[in-house]
Amino acid sequence: MVRPECSQYHKPFLSVLSEDQIYEIHRATLDVLEKTGYKILSDEAVDLLKKAGARVEGEIVKTPQYIVEECIRLAPKGFVLYDREGNRALEVEGRKVYFGSSWASPTTRDALTGEVHPTRVEDIVRGAVIADALTNIDFVTPMGSSQDVPAVAADLYEFEAVVTHSQKPIFCIPYSARGLQIVYEMAAAVAGGMDRLRERPFVVSYPEPITPLVFPRDIAEKVLHTAELGMPTMGAPVVQCGLTAPVTLAGTLVLTNAETLMGLILSQLKGPGTPYIMAGNPCSIDMATGNYCQASPELSIMYSAYADIVRFYGFPTWGTAGATDSKDLDPQAGIESTYSLFSQALAGINLIHDIGYMDMAMANSAEMLVMGDEVAGMVKHFLRGVEVTRETLAREVIEKVGPGGNFLQEDHTFRHFRREHWVPTLLDRQRRDVWEKEGRKTMGDRIQEKIRHILETHKAPELPGSVLAELDRLKKEGEKELTRGATAG
Repeated sequence: MVRPECSQYHKPFLSVLSEDQIYEIHRATLDVLEKTGYKILSDEAVDLLKKAGARVEGEIVKTPQYIVEECIRLAPKGFVLYDREGNRALEVEGRKVYFGSSWASPTTRDALTGEVHPTRVEDIVRGAVIADALTNIDFVTPMGSSQDVPAVAADLYEFEAVVTHSQKPIFCIPYSARGLQIVYEMAAAVAGGMDRLRERPFVVSYPEPITPLVFPRDIAEKVLHTAELGMPTMGAPVVQCGLTAPVTLAGTLVLTNAETLMGLILSQLKGPGTPYIMAGNPCSIDMATGNYCQASPELSIMYSAYADIVRFYGFPTWGTAGATDSKDLDPQAGIESTYSLFSQALAGINLIHDIGYMDMAMANSAEMLVMGDEVAGMVKHFLRGVEVTRETLAREVIEKVGPGGNFLQEDHTFRHFRREHWVPTLLDRQRRDVWEKEGRKTMGDRIQEKIRHILETHKAPELPGSVLAELDRLKKEGEKELTRGATAG
C-alpha cells in the first residue's frame, strides 16, 4: 500500500549552484554594494539611502550589509497576481513555474504573412489575442514596441491594446516615469479603482537600470512610484557577460545580484513590504560578433544559477526562454525554444517570459509564441512528475486483466488517460499515409492554421463601455502631455 507519509508527487527539479557557491556569490555581492558602490542619479533615492545609513560620495552610494539584510527581511517572499477580472491567477512563490510572452522589439514577424515589418499597435493587439487564447501562456506582455505612434506615448497604446484583448496578468515596460503613472491610472480604471488594484494587482512594471551599477533618475522614479503605490515590481538589469559584466559566469552573477538587490533596497526603503521580483537578466554575448544570444546554453545556465541565488533570499525568480536567434521558424528555432524552456523550468524559475522572440530579440513572432505554447505544455506535463497513489498503482486492474490481457477497455484506463498522457495540439503523430492524405502539413502549416483559427474565433470578454472610454481618455490626454513634454525638452 501507499504509506501515509509517501508523497503523491516528487517533482523533477534541478539546482546549478551548491550552497557554498551561493554563499560566495552573496558575499561578493555585499562587497560590491559596500566597497564599489552604485551610481544613483535620483535625489530622492539618494536621500532614502543616506537616511538609512548608506555613505554618499558624490554620485556614488555605498550601501552597508545591514541595510541590504534589513531590506531583504522586509520584502514579501512571494505574492499573488490576479487576472484582469480580479480572479487569483499566479501564486508567485517557491518553484511554481509560469510562462509568458515576449515584448518590446522594434520589428514583428507578421502572424499571417510571415513578413517582417516595423511593429504596429495592430501587431500588439494580435499578440494579445493569441496569447490570451493559448492554454500554457500564463501571463502576457505587449509583443513589441509600437513604431506607428509617438514613441514617448507608445506604452499607453501598448497597455490599452493588451488589457482590452487579454484577461491574463500583464507585464509591461513603461517608457517613462510619467508613462508608468498613467499606465497605473489605466489599470485602476479597469480594476475599479486604485485601492482595488492594490488589493488584486494584475499588472507588473519592468524598470531596467543601466549596467554596470547605474540607476538613472527616470528608472529610480519608476521603482519609487511603484513602491509608493505598493504594487509588485522588479529589478531587471540586463547584464551582458563579457561586455557590461565580467566574462566569467560567476562574475556576471555577482554583478546581476548587486544590481537587482539595489532595486530591492530602493523599493523597500520607499515602501516597506512592496512585492518584489528579483528579475536580473544575465545575458550571453557571442564574443566573435558582439551580438546578443537569446538562446545560448550559458544564458539558461546563468538564469538557472541566479534562481538558486534568489531562492537563497526567498524571493520570486525570473527567466527568459522560448526564444530563438534564428530568423525563421526552422529547426534552430525549435531546438533553442525547447532547450531553454525545459532547462529553466527544471530550475524551478517562477516567471519565464520571452516566448515569441526571434532574431536575437529584435523581432516578435506569433508563430514562435504558438510553437512555444506547445513546448510549454510538454514541459508542464513533465514537471508534474509521477503521481503515486493506491489508484494510480493499479494493483486491482492489473490483477483483473491478468497475464495476456489488455487494458484498453478498462474503466481505469478511461478515468486516467487524459490526465496521465499529454495530448499535443501541433505535433504530428499520424501514420505517413494519413499525413500525406491530409495534405503533408508541416509544423509551420499547422501553426498558421492555429493562428488563423484563434484570430477568427477568440475574443476576451469585452470591458464595459465606460471603462473603454476612460482608457481612451487617459491614453489621449497622456499622449498630449508626454509629447508636449518631449517637444519642450
